[in-house]
Amino acid sequence: MRAVLISTALSLILASSAVSPALAQGVEPPAALPEASPDMAPGPEDPPMVLPAPDEDLEESPDAFGSEPLPDGDAQEAAVTDDDPATPERTIDGLFAELRKEPDEGKARLIASRIERQWRRSGSATIDLLMLRAAKAMSEEDSAAARDLLDQALVLAPDYAEAWNRRATLSFTTDDWGKSLADIEQTLLREPRHWGALMGLATILERTGHKDKALEAYMQVLSVYPSLKSAQDAAGRLSDELVGPLL
Repeated sequence: MRAVLISTALSLILASSAVSPALAQGVEPPAALPEASPDMAPGPEDPPMVLPAPDEDLEESPDAFGSEPLPDGDAQEAAVTDDDPATPERTIDGLFAELRKEPDEGKARLIASRIERQWRRSGSATIDLLMLRAAKAMSEEDSAAARDLLDQALVLAPDYAEAWNRRATLSFTTDDWGKSLADIEQTLLREPRHWGALMGLATILERTGHKDKALEAYMQVLSVYPSLKSAQDAAGRLSDELVGPLL
């Protein structure tokens, strides 16, 4: 179902004047690592590079689809729960089951934060560093550097869904919606429940005028994360526009 929706979205958008077919190119990462940029190669007088610990400074990066910072109190609660060695880490499938059943928005956000935490665990300090630097470049609106870093991450870890999601977000922020859709597709192939990527898909569809397909995508988000208010609001708004308010 999701694959059909993305395929339809690409066909619809590439057929429109909003996005040219050239933007759908570049789906796969480059075949070889690009040359290291100067800031990736410390000189002899530079201090040693310190690799971040897993999740350090990556926890609440608001620059990827699906990343929404928790309020300070909730963030501390989530961190304490996840880092407590006496608390067994729940499987991601178990967390998704909890997320689907949790009606309280705040409690659901805590569960979602733990899922996002697991999504960000690449298992590699090198990938974590590339992702951290890409996030910094995106925050500084240096799109070229961010893309270079994400391309390098995908060369090293082509099955890492969050790198695809981050690159999809980068393309979205520069209005390269064809490329963004292509990377959203790659994200969902690796994690079909990625509500952030689904929200990105829905947003692109809505902005390009394909509101019926956008509503389908928002409903898919809600099938995974029923308490996500932004998806609830968007689905309600589009339902009213397409069907009319219920009397």
